[in-house]
Amino acid sequence: MPHRFKIVSRKNGQFAAQFVYNSEIMFWSESYAGKASAQNCIDSLKKNAPGAATADLTKDEKGSGYRFEIAGSKDGQTFVRFVASNGETMVRTETYKSKSSSKNAIASLQKNGPRAEVVDET
Repeated sequence: MPHRFKIVSRKNGQFAAQFVYNSEIMFWSESYAGKASAQNCIDSLKKNAPGAATADLTKDEKGSGYRFEIAGSKDGQTFVRFVASNGETMVRTETYKSKSSSKNAIASLQKNGPRAEVVDET
């Protein structure tokens, strides 16, 4: 299966979660002090991303609960973040020139995330 989650090492003994298609990192998390926190992030994405709403912040849409947010970058591009119900960003994407690419990233995580295998690369 080309879609998978990865737990990876970061500097200073920290860990992160990534959602990957083939070799492309589509979403990545902040750094966590423990590997279990990265796994919890993945478990939450598998559970909550498929039914999450999308708020397009570039159109002043608002959201609550678990949600995807399409946000604008300073250079006029867009990126996606997945936000937990407490308002904390769990993962984000790179910036995209086209908003349709942002929407494709959301669709990919919603469709493929729940069944994606988890690979520990630490």
